[in-house]
Amino acid sequence: MRTRGRCPGCGEDRILPGLAPDSHEPICTDCANITSDYRCSRCGNEGKLHAGHLCTRCTFSDKLAELLDDGTGRIRPELAPLAEHLLAMNNPLTGLTWLYPRTGRARMAVDLLRELGRGEIELTHEAFHVLRPWRAAAHVEELLMACGVLPRTDKQLCSLERWLAEHLAGIDDPEHAQLVRQFATWGVLPRLRRRAETKPLAPGIRRHGGDQIKQATAFLNWLADRDLTLATCGQADLDIWFIEHSIHARNCVRPFISWCLARKLTKRLRPPIAVKHDGTPLPQQQRIDLLGRLLVEQDKPLRARTAAAIVLLYAQPFTRIVRLTIDDVITEGDQVLLRLGDPPSPVPEPVAELLLEWVACRTNMNTAPNRESRWLFPGRRAAQPLHPETLSATVRHLGIPNVAARMAALRQLVLEMPAPVVADALNYHYSTTTRLAAQTGGVWTRYATGPSPRSPKGWKPHRSRDS
Repeated sequence: MRTRGRCPGCGEDRILPGLAPDSHEPICTDCANITSDYRCSRCGNEGKLHAGHLCTRCTFSDKLAELLDDGTGRIRPELAPLAEHLLAMNNPLTGLTWLYPRTGRARMAVDLLRELGRGEIELTHEAFHVLRPWRAAAHVEELLMACGVLPRTDKQLCSLERWLAEHLAGIDDPEHAQLVRQFATWGVLPRLRRRAETKPLAPGIRRHGGDQIKQATAFLNWLADRDLTLATCGQADLDIWFIEHSIHARNCVRPFISWCLARKLTKRLRPPIAVKHDGTPLPQQQRIDLLGRLLVEQDKPLRARTAAAIVLLYAQPFTRIVRLTIDDVITEGDQVLLRLGDPPSPVPEPVAELLLEWVACRTNMNTAPNRESRWLFPGRRAAQPLHPETLSATVRHLGIPNVAARMAALRQLVLEMPAPVVADALNYHYSTTTRLAAQTGGVWTRYATGPSPRSPKGWKPHRSRDS
């Protein structure tokens, strides 16, 4: 019932459940002399039939009407856009399967939809932050944003706020919980909200914000275990904590220490200076060999090969790669460009063919959220790209180390071009490319490090009497 196309016998576009006796090609019911009727009793479309001799789309429509019923026999008016959005998906069987109950799960998306229809869940982001299970709640929340029922907000910011409520509930000491709540409310979330106003937050940014809150909690617990408080903690105590913990924990606790110092909750403490460590790059020949493998190994997943090529050529992290859209792939005559910064970067011919092939056959395009998606790597969630960690895992399966590959590509590029040019083209900070250029001993190290400030309008240089 899932095979559909133009019947080679009669030329009509129908389902093709039969087989031609000679060529064994799929043919329609009339040409195959099949007497069973596969037309929907309501809309008349041919296809897989369910109870009541209804097609998948009509069955899906009835199921949504039942779940979103507000008690009057009709869909709750505020949720009508959600029903229309879901019914517009290319493959309604995907949506119908999503609504089927699964054994072993106490509460699912179907339960949330029923409670939404009855008005038991408020149509606010705050209401969804406390719902369980959180994955189903997050998916329904994103669907409501995609169809305009809820105002759009950053996905990662919603995730952090949902996690924060759970984290605070798990802190036993009320004073610690109050301090952590204040730090999260005034020290972490405002910074992330400002950043989300300019561009979507990457999962790594959300994770780092959560780690800062977790390390603040861990630091308070560490003090309590030693009969200390923020007010009695001395420089020696802080130094001991830094010695005992990892580099990641040290870097994550610094914002909390600074926040406490600004509010005079501690003595005058001075955290040790942070040291930045760059990863070890791949040898240049190994980088070229890996790029060659991507072009010849046709049996490997196309999505992973495309993403890996962008990493090896342009030193892009996966958090940026997943934010690319098909509009960033520019074709000008015979040349293909990829917009990573300004100006767009040219794509060499073998990789350009790979990139265009992926644009033509992207995955995750049949569900309701993504049927018109512009993301280069569409995800399964409503209006969201693929998760960076998911894409990173597929590339690692090809045997390509992410950090080492990016470092190798970036170091090679700053050897070939001035660091500011690389920074503009690949959307890196000038200080990053300038530092790497100095480390590699490139010939462009005396090139200007970035845009210099212009003189004020009307300003004239001071001339001496001899000039």
